[in-house]
Amino acid sequence: MGHLFSKNGYRLKKRTRKLHHRKKKKRNCFLHGPCMLCFIVHGNSGGFDDESDHFEANGCRHNSITGISVPGVGGVGIGAAAATKLAERYATLASPEDCSKFLLSPRELAIWEGQGRSLLSAVPAKLIPPPALFRTAGVSVTVPIPVPVPGCTSDYTEMVCKRKCSEVQRCTPCKQPRCAFAAPDGGLENGGGGEAASNSETGHCHLPLCPLPSSSSSSASSSSSPADGCCGLGLHADLSNSSDSSPPCAHNYDDCQARSSEAADNLSINHLPSSILLKVLSHLTVKERCLCASLVCKYWRDLCLDFQFWKQIDLSGLQQVNDDLLVKIASRRQNVTEINISDCRAVHDHGVSSLASQCPGLQKYTAYRCKQLGDISLCALATHCPLLVKVHVGNQDKLTDAALKKLGEHCGELKDIHLGQCYGISDDGIMALARGCPKLQRLYLQENKMVTDQSVRAVAEHCPELQFVGFMGCPVTSQGVIHLTALRNLSVLDLRHISELNNETVMEVVRKCRNLSSLNLCLNWSINDRCVEIIAKEGRSLKELYLVSCKITDHALIAIGQYSSTIETVDAGWCKDITDQGATQIAQSSKSLRYLGLMRCDKVNEETVERLVVQYPHIVFSTVMQDCKRTLERAYQMGWSPNTSNTS
Repeated sequence: MGHLFSKNGYRLKKRTRKLHHRKKKKRNCFLHGPCMLCFIVHGNSGGFDDESDHFEANGCRHNSITGISVPGVGGVGIGAAAATKLAERYATLASPEDCSKFLLSPRELAIWEGQGRSLLSAVPAKLIPPPALFRTAGVSVTVPIPVPVPGCTSDYTEMVCKRKCSEVQRCTPCKQPRCAFAAPDGGLENGGGGEAASNSETGHCHLPLCPLPSSSSSSASSSSSPADGCCGLGLHADLSNSSDSSPPCAHNYDDCQARSSEAADNLSINHLPSSILLKVLSHLTVKERCLCASLVCKYWRDLCLDFQFWKQIDLSGLQQVNDDLLVKIASRRQNVTEINISDCRAVHDHGVSSLASQCPGLQKYTAYRCKQLGDISLCALATHCPLLVKVHVGNQDKLTDAALKKLGEHCGELKDIHLGQCYGISDDGIMALARGCPKLQRLYLQENKMVTDQSVRAVAEHCPELQFVGFMGCPVTSQGVIHLTALRNLSVLDLRHISELNNETVMEVVRKCRNLSSLNLCLNWSINDRCVEIIAKEGRSLKELYLVSCKITDHALIAIGQYSSTIETVDAGWCKDITDQGATQIAQSSKSLRYLGLMRCDKVNEETVERLVVQYPHIVFSTVMQDCKRTLERAYQMGWSPNTSNTS
């Protein structure tokens, strides 16, 4: 069977030495049989006559584990006429067993039959081709791939003779599309009609590739069909009429290159799936989407109007935002869950009320420094948006207790509220809010001059889930602050600038609130070294301690480094009694310290700070000089240089 049973199909090299000096070659074949297929395919080529004497001398007989050989044994040579007769006889066979009998000698056939073994027991039937595979010698050989044949179910792509004689030239592979898909009419979308359509029934998807170049030495006059490709739907080796030695697939390669370049030129970002484009556009701000991206094309305009971009609307700082825009947003986008209109001076109560009436699912509302807004807008939000969980309305002078009472009545899910610098709020509003919002977790008040100890007591009693509490600058005293010890979940406490705050109250709060992680005592002149020492000893979860402008000395810093194993941030700026000793001691003894603020601690020398920066690189030391160096270093990293700066 020759190369039909061959794994690699190595060709026989021409004889270059004398026959008696030549060693016997090993054939990498399944049956180690002679190259019968080579005799048939290349029977009329010039290479056959040159090698015929080699086969006559060697008997064209290869021993193998099966012991099977091919007719033409015993030193009998096979000429062109004999090859033609063999091909004609083989073409008349009808079954794989007949093919095997044809290829076995009578003696070997008797051995197999004597053992009672089937001829196909050692040779799979799929390796024995049908007789119709061959034609008479000198006629073009056609190997259809993968047309189903009874008794032969696999294609023969890897069994094709791979003789690399001088007459058969290799073709340059051409670049092909990724795949071809079956068209509804049975053909192929990417080309390949005719025979391509016939193979769609077999489930194979083959592309027409470059044809096999024909041999120039063939003298047969029979006709052959055009080649379909090297590894496509069929393989036709035309050995009769061809003298062109140029690669026939060059024009196909140029066409493929032209199509590839044309496809690359036609690529556009709009070819991406809409989900990916929406993800890209989500990284833009509302201003960039509305004023830039939406103007690119109609498709992008529709993408920018997608509902997911309008669930969370950030309009902060945009002076173009007015009541009409809020009304349009409310009428078209009723699924808004979060909106930020901070610093929007053209928005009034009417616009916010319209938005609230059309967006009942609103959950987060932020409006810092909107001094033109009053109780009407916040009351509308409380009435129409009962799912509110966050309300930040800092620095709104017109707000009064009436708005807070509405929130307490309708917004039982409220968890986060910021009322800093709302000077119209008093204890009545805070107490009503605390009673109506038991799930409150964050409460921040700043400079609310009418909020006293009554508000602190009400918050501590009715809001047990509070985690963040701030009363910066409020006229509360130690008698009110002591009620915060009932908040077991308290983690952040801001007591800046509390005029009547004593050390015992602070120490008691630290002892009782075991989850306290951040304590801000800035601008409290009553806090001394003893209070800081107790805080360092009792604050087992404390990580941040702010002591700016407190009455502390080096002993406070030394106590922190000695007793605390959790504090990472200490800010002792503007403490005039801090010296080099305190800064050095805390840096040496504290294992958890990562930040030490020494801003305007005039008794700390800059040389000492420079030495500490080198010795303890894991600690950030904050002084005027060190902060300036870090700022300049970041500027250099961002590409700034003094030569390119604007001198004006």
